Amino acid sequence: MASAEGQQHPLGIYYKIWVLLFVLSAFSYGVDYFDVQGSMRWTLVIIFMLLKAGFIIAIFMHAVWERLALVLTILGPPAVLLLLIGFMTIEGQYTEETRFVYRGHDREAVALGPNDIHGHGGEHEGEVVH
Repeated sequence: MASAEGQQHPLGIYYKIWVLLFVLSAFSYGVDYFDVQGSMRWTLVIIFMLLKAGFIIAIFMHAVWERLALVLTILGPPAVLLLLIGFMTIEGQYTEETRFVYRGHDREAVALGPNDIHGHGGEHEGEVVH
């Protein structure tokens, strides 16, 4: 907690977190270097990103030493947004599944592109110029 006269934090903790951020960045680059693919790739990248952001907020923005009310004011809205994004993801998957089950949509269907609709030569291929 911050007192009225101020608080002095040892520099050692900042150096340790700085090194830890470099290590987490190296792990994040390692995911690309070792060519991890699919959901494992994005899971690892997001975990490393959230860990780095958490350490930066906690130590370099001094959230660890602040009152709980201030910390919740800063971290509460992003947490609620992440919760809402999770709800939207669940609802989107549910909606997609109901389209397949109840409306008979084909799971293997591929969306048409502009070339499929207008032909390969372009939109105005057969028109006569006046």
